Amino acid sequence: MRMDAVCRSAAKSTAHSVYQSAGAISAPGFFIPYAGRKGADSVKKIAIIMGSDNDWPVVRAAAQQLETWEIPYEAHILSAHRTPEAAARFAAGAAESGFGVIIAAAGMAAHLAGVLAAGTTLPVIGIPMRGGAMDGLDALLATVQMPSGIPVATVALNGAKNAAVLAAQILALSDDRIAALLWDARQAMRSEIAEKDARLQQELNKLS
Repeated sequence: MRMDAVCRSAAKSTAHSVYQSAGAISAPGFFIPYAGRKGADSVKKIAIIMGSDNDWPVVRAAAQQLETWEIPYEAHILSAHRTPEAAARFAAGAAESGFGVIIAAAGMAAHLAGVLAAGTTLPVIGIPMRGGAMDGLDALLATVQMPSGIPVATVALNGAKNAAVLAAQILALSDDRIAALLWDARQAMRSEIAEKDARLQQELNKLS
């Protein structure tokens, strides 16, 4: 059986057990995980948790960035309010399940990241989602204003890509391959800016 098939099977079993143990009525909501590069079994996974499937169009950017760097992840739907037991169980078992970082996206009364952070000592990165009457300000404050001792690293509103980058930087502390990929990405950004400046200078020279 191929590695990606094994990963899919294991993830389905894990998601099902999480919801069953929490007494959820509906079927588990989750996305097929990305297994990462072959031979990367020792690499810590990143959990991408969202409060609703409505968040996925934005949160997908985090998954895409992780796939670009071949970093394994799983994405699940868990609600701090509608499935509190399942969220708590996931957080409590995250480290044992091979996760190294948790990314949590939620909007409005965005307690998801805080609830997950309360149940684990793994780093938790919150993505406050735009929307609702306050257009995300409530989600930003709910995510960032954590009590002392239970931190949540918070990125910008809808900042899914930066959440993935920050999660990768955390894993890079003990993974030279990821550290090299991050360095290459920074170098590519520098080159891109230099090219844009060169084009601007060419345009300005035409005006003189």
